[in-house]
Amino acid sequence: MNHKKFTGSLVALALSASFAAQADDDRFIIQVDNSKKGVVKALAKKLGGNIKVDANGFFAAEFTGKNLAEVKGLLNNPHIKLIENDLRRVPLAVYNDDAGNPMTQQINPYAIYQSEANLVTFNPNAGMKVCVIDSGLDRSNQDFNWGGITGDNDPGTGNWDQHGGPHGTHVAGTIGAADNNVGVVGMAPGVDMHIIKVFNESGWGYSSDLAYAADKCAQAGANIINMSLGGGGSNSTESNAFQTFTDNGGLVLAAAGNDGNSVRSYPAGYPSVMMIGANDADNNIASFSQFPSCTTGRGKSVTTDETICVEATAGGVGTLSTYPAGMTSLASLTVDGSGFATSAMENTGNATSSLYYMGTAESADSGANGSICLIDRGVISFHDKVLNCENSGGIGAIIVNNEPGMLYGTLGDTNATTIPAVGAAQEDRAALLAATSASINIGPSDYGYMDGTSMATPGVAGIAALVWSNHSACTGTEIRNALKATAEDQGAPGHDVYFGHGIVKAKAASDYLTANGCSGDTGGGTGGGTGGTGFDLSANGYKSKGTKYVDLSWAGATTASVDIYRNGSIVATTQNDGQYTDTIGGKGGGSYTYQVCEAGTSTCSVESNVLF
Repeated sequence: MNHKKFTGSLVALALSASFAAQADDDRFIIQVDNSKKGVVKALAKKLGGNIKVDANGFFAAEFTGKNLAEVKGLLNNPHIKLIENDLRRVPLAVYNDDAGNPMTQQINPYAIYQSEANLVTFNPNAGMKVCVIDSGLDRSNQDFNWGGITGDNDPGTGNWDQHGGPHGTHVAGTIGAADNNVGVVGMAPGVDMHIIKVFNESGWGYSSDLAYAADKCAQAGANIINMSLGGGGSNSTESNAFQTFTDNGGLVLAAAGNDGNSVRSYPAGYPSVMMIGANDADNNIASFSQFPSCTTGRGKSVTTDETICVEATAGGVGTLSTYPAGMTSLASLTVDGSGFATSAMENTGNATSSLYYMGTAESADSGANGSICLIDRGVISFHDKVLNCENSGGIGAIIVNNEPGMLYGTLGDTNATTIPAVGAAQEDRAALLAATSASINIGPSDYGYMDGTSMATPGVAGIAALVWSNHSACTGTEIRNALKATAEDQGAPGHDVYFGHGIVKAKAASDYLTANGCSGDTGGGTGGGTGGTGFDLSANGYKSKGTKYVDLSWAGATTASVDIYRNGSIVATTQNDGQYTDTIGGKGGGSYTYQVCEAGTSTCSVESNVLF
């Protein structure tokens, strides 16, 4: 299978997600009381509308060639509460080539260890169920507890257990692939899942589909919703659907986005949804992980809300998980009898022979005849390197990276080579140069790698299910708070827009709930900021006659007085009356982080930021 050509379209799809708040494909959401819906639907059809979604309290319709103002003019009816744009939602993932051999053994992805999921035992009798809103879970992959999986089809997407692209199957595997001695292990192995297929192979759904799906998740008895997807703009129908699920005790998670900028993606940007970013195996933030600000407004209207920005991260770079059977390819590399990490570049097949070092392989070399070529990256294209190896009589190629890390790549759209070619990490170069023989295998696989906040989000969803299964009396919001309180701080000290509170840690979160109960400890946790999950604090900044002022409001402190901190330093001790105005001298702007603590203690509020 030429995996490159298949995944290339999906990469383009994932990266071309528009974040403009406009109606997509002339689709609009009409909010209406259920008792009057029939009348309004009939009117919509009469005026050329094509009904796409019919759900509780709203329906979505397509009006070809019409904009929002025109549709509002057409549907001038007293029974209509609101008409708003129906916005596209797309999968958020970037593909990479494959590594390892889970077809013959069970492999734990690196994020299992990074998140401490291997140190917590999933309780299958706790009633956990994760609802996965995505492109379906393909039944051809047997690495699941299929007896505990149900599903719904969104209109037009086909059967939920037949894939609309591999994205949803990969996401579901990260959450709950079974512990069964083959393949991969999910964060919550064998957890019950409900699958809602909102994407097909065209690669998008709509905000109305997600609102409709949220209700279906609730009806299915799900505790957790995972959405590895997003798009531009917000609307009240979608927001209300996830707020209702959260208010009823559930937990909703969504991907921050993969454009590596500060744009806020939705549904992750709704306060009721936990926004998840991605980190790599070395605890670095992923270059593609979006980082929207926690602050909105300017001047006196500035507000800070950590629920509209990244709250935590998990592994989302080079994430190994499940695919529909045979849909991807997998590479393995053995050198002098020892296995090495590798990535498939191109051309299925097997090769076993002596190793021949070709340098950067800028020309044919008869010494490579009958051998596997060991080639350094650089100077010419990967394709031309492999072609020169093949023209020299080489039967396989290993290209070694010239910078730290694994070499991921393909041979391009006009590949004229036939021999199997794989990548290798720079760190293994010395060992490869000292070796005498090698074996390469590239073949079809049910398991493969993807990059994206789409891969990090199901990691946290699975960790939430894992932790919650051992603390089933808690609410979804309490699980959310515990994950943030115990996240491992990375990046800038304390809470930041890239990592949020930090990398999620399953064992730390479970231990925290055991020690402090579901309501937690207002003193916060070990990472993600000095305030942890403490009492509430809001900060509003404004200027008057050149002086900067910040009005602080808090609730939840129990002592007679409180300490006020600005940028980590105490600026005042004042009466605990819930209000304080800080005055900041000096010209120019600046960013200020505030925290209120019970006087003389480490029991503190959440942090709140103000930007001038």
